[in-house]
Amino acid sequence: QIDKYLYAMRLSDETLIDIMARFRREMKNGLSRDFNPTAAVKMLPTFVRSIPDGSEKGDFIALDLGGSYFRILRVKVSHEKKQTVQMESEIYNTPEDIMHGSGTRLFDHVAECLGDFMEKQQIKDKKLPVGFTFSFPCRQSKLDEGILITWTKRFKASGVEGADVVRLLNRAIKKRGDYDADIMAVVNDTVGTMMTCGFDDQRCEVGLIIGTGTNACYMEEMRHIDLVEGDEGRMCINTEWGAFGDDGSLEDIRTEFDREIDRGSLNPGKQLFEKMVSGLYMGELVRLILVKMAKEGLLFEGRITPELLTKGKFETKHVSAIEKSKEGLNKAKEILTRLGVEPSHEDCIAVQHVCTIVSFRSANLVASTLGAILNQLRDNKGVGRLRTTVGVDGSLYKMHPQYARRLHKTTRRLVPDSEVRFLLSESGSGKGAAMVTAVAYRLSEQHRLIDETLAEFKLTHEQLLQVKKRMRAEMEAGLKKKTHETAKVKMLPTFVRSTPDGTENGDFLALDLGGTNFRVLLVKIRSGKRRTVEMHNKIYAIPIEVMQGTGEELFDHIVTCISDFLDYMGIKGARLPLGFTFSFPCKQTSLDAGILLNWTKGFKATDCEGEDVVYLLREGIKRREEFDLDVVAVVNDTVGTMMTCAYEDPNCEIGLIVGTGSNACYMEEMRNIEMVDGEQGRMCVNTEWGAFGDNGCLDDIRTIYDKAVDDYSLNAGKQRYEKMISGMYLGEIVRNILIDFTKRGFLFRGQISETLKTRHIFETKFLSQIESEDLQMILGTNQRGCSLPCELEAAQQGRDQFSMNDRAVLPLVEDGSVQPVLVPCSAGAVGPHSPAIVSFRSFSRIMHQTVKDLAPNCDVTFLLSEDGSGKGAALITAVGCRLRDAEQ
Repeated sequence: QIDKYLYAMRLSDETLIDIMARFRREMKNGLSRDFNPTAAVKMLPTFVRSIPDGSEKGDFIALDLGGSYFRILRVKVSHEKKQTVQMESEIYNTPEDIMHGSGTRLFDHVAECLGDFMEKQQIKDKKLPVGFTFSFPCRQSKLDEGILITWTKRFKASGVEGADVVRLLNRAIKKRGDYDADIMAVVNDTVGTMMTCGFDDQRCEVGLIIGTGTNACYMEEMRHIDLVEGDEGRMCINTEWGAFGDDGSLEDIRTEFDREIDRGSLNPGKQLFEKMVSGLYMGELVRLILVKMAKEGLLFEGRITPELLTKGKFETKHVSAIEKSKEGLNKAKEILTRLGVEPSHEDCIAVQHVCTIVSFRSANLVASTLGAILNQLRDNKGVGRLRTTVGVDGSLYKMHPQYARRLHKTTRRLVPDSEVRFLLSESGSGKGAAMVTAVAYRLSEQHRLIDETLAEFKLTHEQLLQVKKRMRAEMEAGLKKKTHETAKVKMLPTFVRSTPDGTENGDFLALDLGGTNFRVLLVKIRSGKRRTVEMHNKIYAIPIEVMQGTGEELFDHIVTCISDFLDYMGIKGARLPLGFTFSFPCKQTSLDAGILLNWTKGFKATDCEGEDVVYLLREGIKRREEFDLDVVAVVNDTVGTMMTCAYEDPNCEIGLIVGTGSNACYMEEMRNIEMVDGEQGRMCVNTEWGAFGDNGCLDDIRTIYDKAVDDYSLNAGKQRYEKMISGMYLGEIVRNILIDFTKRGFLFRGQISETLKTRHIFETKFLSQIESEDLQMILGTNQRGCSLPCELEAAQQGRDQFSMNDRAVLPLVEDGSVQPVLVPCSAGAVGPHSPAIVSFRSFSRIMHQTVKDLAPNCDVTFLLSEDGSGKGAALITAVGCRLRDAEQ
């Protein structure tokens, strides 16, 4: 008969699954910037971004205001043998007149209680970090701010809604003047509960309160939180699910008793879900049902007493007592007798059944909304089966004899693909507030130390001007005969005296060697009204054992690749002119002769340094005895890049590469190049600026991480500038930073994985996948960069535009009279695995701006070399053939 009478309160699994789907939609609306203003479930960001990781320590105060009692705790977290937490607490009353009075009186009361507690603890002279558990809906824009949206749970203090509770408490403390406190965090009780349990179980990522009120929080992916900037990491969301249904979405399951409860509450029309499930209302729900049943003669032989008609006389603790398995019926008789209804045994059984239906409905509804959160977590992680822990607190969950078991059972039935552990918060949410504060304190301290460590990467304008000045001095030393031998920036003449003039014509082969891949190209250049360049190419790998084997093995491998390409193109019989892009420091004595000075970029092939690489290539072709080629030019990749862009724009006069390695070239006046006879005209100079700083002139800006990377490189002490900026080493610099930060406990809970210990495991391409904000966090806002400005000054007398691509590094530019300059720039490595810095979204923007800042009188345009340096080698070969033919 009762089941039939309370049929609307008995919810099927089908209904619960539907409610779960409705709540999931409400969550989505609350997280959305567009729908949040009108969403019933507010999904408030808490700015708690991390659960405890076990490294927290210190002395903290926690305040816990959320009901008729106000608790203050002192929490000491120490690390002797293991992390331990000592707590001392004091409970203070919050009288009804203060709960319903002015906000000023409420916070004066809190400040007075805090002063009393600090007096007893003898810590009034200390300024300890304070965490404030404030268990009411607050909007936050940072951790130490909470704008009260609305009072709940019988609180109605005036002048607080819409105000920052941290500011109100600080004002009350300041007014007293007898102690000071540093309120670092304001948290909801659900967040406090999650953090308390998170201290014991690091899988804990949901906090759940079922007591006087009800609410939940969980760790949401930042990418789903529209109301907070940033997509990386996670943040705890305070759902404020008590307001679920305030928009009418639960009308089909609300009963006449729920509506009557709402009408008689302090906040009609608000917190409708909370009024259906929480401890503040459960006893009253049962009383209203008993009154109606008695009026209809279904209970107590129709007797209705003044006690039974009195609001609040039947409390939730009575529901808990009546539902106890053994003594429940006796308790029912005792409680009902106090209400004056003289119950029969059948009445007691009926009342127990009513209590069961009401409390069971509560557990089922909470299981539905919790199930929606668990499904969200599972989908966020992209796993088939979720393993997680829910931290739980609240008097109803703890005191009701059947509630927890029913909640667990229904939750597991509704979300069978989630393995959920429910962890009771033994210490309440106050300890959690202290843990949030401890985490905030740890993170702020870590950020301070991290900022301090990374400050060396943030170069000031003055420092960059100094680097520019030093680079200019190094360039001059490299150009002069007297100082050339000892100069580290070699300023090598390339014997490229002219850029394309548009009359180049013919078929040319180009080789491109500069990294782990090797490219062979056929370039068909057609002059005339409609100039065209048609290219065919094939990429070949250079195995590490060939890179670091003998010179003969390396050049035999190169010739084998050429042979394969000629077969592939069907042109083995033709003796084509060939341009060889060889991206290593070479001293050239003519366009087709280049003496390798030293290997870079991981190459170590023996018997090559000091030898003419064109001769080594020709010897390799002879050994093969399959084909012959006319090697016209050997060029550096920067020169090839400049020529590629110069074909499109004849004003181009600088080439820049930042990829596996880094280098630049530019067109210098012959009168300044003392290593080559002649005063007239210009010649392209290959700076080989990777060696900038090898004489110690950059030691003041090199960090411990740069030194570590250099010490463990194949060529320690050489190419120091290149090791600070290029793709071959950036990932390794970051890996060294990560190891150092992990050793210091800033990252990965202090655990260095074996993988992270592996050199070069953190590739530069990983950096390009990181958002630009994160990159700036790692490397600083003013990233260090190339000495490009000196090239711009050297490229004097008004050329027309300057090209460069995203791969270029922060440059240093010399001021001159206002002049437009064009510099092409390329990745410096071919193939899909190029570690070039082209992908860093903020990289080119920072570089371009820094060029502008350091050379305000230079009008610079950056042009990306789309076709790489291989096409440039073919163009140099075409120019070389044109000049050779003219001489003949």
